[in-house]
Amino acid sequence: MPRLIHLNGPTGVGKSTLAARYAADHPKTLNLDADEIVRLVGGWQDDFGGTVKLVRPLALTMAATHLASGHDVVMPQLVTDRGQRASFAEAAASAGADYVEIVLLAPPETTIDRFRRRGHHVDPAVEALGGATVIRRIHEHLAAYLTPDTTVVQTAGTSVDETYETLIAILGECRTP
Repeated sequence: MPRLIHLNGPTGVGKSTLAARYAADHPKTLNLDADEIVRLVGGWQDDFGGTVKLVRPLALTMAATHLASGHDVVMPQLVTDRGQRASFAEAAASAGADYVEIVLLAPPETTIDRFRRRGHHVDPAVEALGGATVIRRIHEHLAAYLTPDTTVVQTAGTSVDETYETLIAILGECRTP
């Protein structure tokens, strides 16, 4: 059964890096990075949050279409609202697929440092929203969002390779026979 693999977490935690690697290692998996779709919408730099809200339903429709073809979708996307999470699960279910959410976490200062060192195209928009302040707020919202059943992977103090191995191990455990 195909899966919608939702890599959730704050800015700078490694969602996009892990999603790209997963898709590269799993032929026909769609790496549906909504931030890539965001920048296809005119004026996104001026209204990043509004554009994300506009793009998310489009991305979920794309995900459902790809899942219905029998292939996995890996989607690196921050979500701190359980209603939005339900939309992801519903998109997967509508295509006869499983939904797996994995939240990647690291301490705020770690993700802020990673944010400052990377060169992602959305970084100026995040900086305009408050940069480090908004990243700290994201961490607070994620802390409130998490439940005891949430699968969490800590990325601080581990290499990308180690984090990826952990991700693969979790997904192996989640595979539906």
